[in-house]
Amino acid sequence: MEKRFVTIWFPHLKTDWISIRRPALARQPFVLTVSDHGKIIISEANIAAQKSGIEKGMALADGKALIPSLKYLNDKKNPSGKLLTSIATYCIRFSPVVAVNHPDVLILDATGCAHLWGGETSYLQMIINRFKKMGYEVKAAMADTIGAAWAVCHFEESKMIIPNNDQKNAILQLPVAALRINEEKVELLNKLGLRQINDIITMPRKALRRRFGEQLIERIDQALGVEEEFIQPVQITPDYEERLPCLEPIITLTGIEIALTRLLETICSRLKKEDKGLRSAMFTCYRVDDKIEKIEIGTNRASNNVDHLFKLFELKLQTIEPALGIELFTIEAFKVEELPAIQEKFWEDNIGINDIKFSELMDRIAGKIGEANIHRYLPDEHYWPERSIRLASSINEKNTLPWKTEKPRPIELLNTPEHIEVTAPVPDYPPMIFRYKNKIHKIKKADGPERIEQEWWIQEGEHRDYYSVEDEDGCRYWIFRLGHYTGDKRNQWFLHGFFA
Repeated sequence: MEKRFVTIWFPHLKTDWISIRRPALARQPFVLTVSDHGKIIISEANIAAQKSGIEKGMALADGKALIPSLKYLNDKKNPSGKLLTSIATYCIRFSPVVAVNHPDVLILDATGCAHLWGGETSYLQMIINRFKKMGYEVKAAMADTIGAAWAVCHFEESKMIIPNNDQKNAILQLPVAALRINEEKVELLNKLGLRQINDIITMPRKALRRRFGEQLIERIDQALGVEEEFIQPVQITPDYEERLPCLEPIITLTGIEIALTRLLETICSRLKKEDKGLRSAMFTCYRVDDKIEKIEIGTNRASNNVDHLFKLFELKLQTIEPALGIELFTIEAFKVEELPAIQEKFWEDNIGINDIKFSELMDRIAGKIGEANIHRYLPDEHYWPERSIRLASSINEKNTLPWKTEKPRPIELLNTPEHIEVTAPVPDYPPMIFRYKNKIHKIKKADGPERIEQEWWIQEGEHRDYYSVEDEDGCRYWIFRLGHYTGDKRNQWFLHGFFA
């Protein structure tokens, strides 16, 4: 596919922006001014002021002589840079690759984009109309090269679209300034009678290089397509991104769901061909009122399952506000991992942490309550109950130690044992009654004791004698006595866990 580029020129970027914010100024001449060696100079003039003969670089006093009622404002230091970048971000809806060419030009890599809007003429006219509706005066052109598009955009009134491979004919009759060279070289060329590109394009390269420098040769080659020109996009395009423009703005949830499904089918089909799956993705909706709506999902393991990924997004679709309508949908896979096909054995049940269905269930739960609320624990090399488990770094972390199952352990272990009041018939016997949170529990069954000593290499302290007990309601608890029984010792019994 041959490259196609669009340049958008904003001849009155600053003054148009001010007119949009202050509509009253749009109907009268006004200028922006800067101070230069004690003299106030006009740095920008709006269209109304230019029609009255006021130009950039003129002294403000001369401008007021032409228009006594001329309005003027201080020109802020480099506001056009931020403004142009902001407009470039907006233009991502027209092309995924948009670059800024200071001070007042945007460059779009429109390769493969125009057909989505009904052809190059409709595409370019739509962009122009969109900015004019906002209040900006713009000129735009499309060509195979950035140089040709820039030249035609600035110096050609009748043409907007240069056919494929016709950039040379399109720029021959244009002035040498259309080559994007500095003013000094333009003046020098004009003094020598070389006023049009046609006058220098056939001259010997050695002579041009020796007299005018390498820049002129480079700009000629870039405009003709002999030398490739690279641009720096305002946003780096992800390796895995799909776009879906809409002929009419989408305002219903059903329409959003259809767009999401199509994008997921496209990107997952590509991932499957490459034996990959996504771990995180973002669904972006570009509204006609310039606002952008985004929702993001993540998965525990790489996935290219359309139905599963749709369910994850579906949990958040209600947060999208279409307002006047959405004109473009995109989906971006930020994190992608290898996902080779796995041969399953139909005579074996693949149940466990590596089961795909289990991972998908965890993804859906995380989408509802948040990933930070889901924890997985693994055994650790400690005897002391609080230290015998640790938090896994991820749900897929491999277990390197076996779970100790020779003795019963509660399904819920308290981080800090809680004190209880106990009545025991004999000091070393299991308790008959204990009070926990002001409720008395009568013990019907008990098993123990199991003595667990302190880990002396970590800390010193008394041992614990654990009992598994069951009360009259059938509830089971894990309680312990701290140290040996002494009649005058208080806070000796603690509740440490609950069995199922």
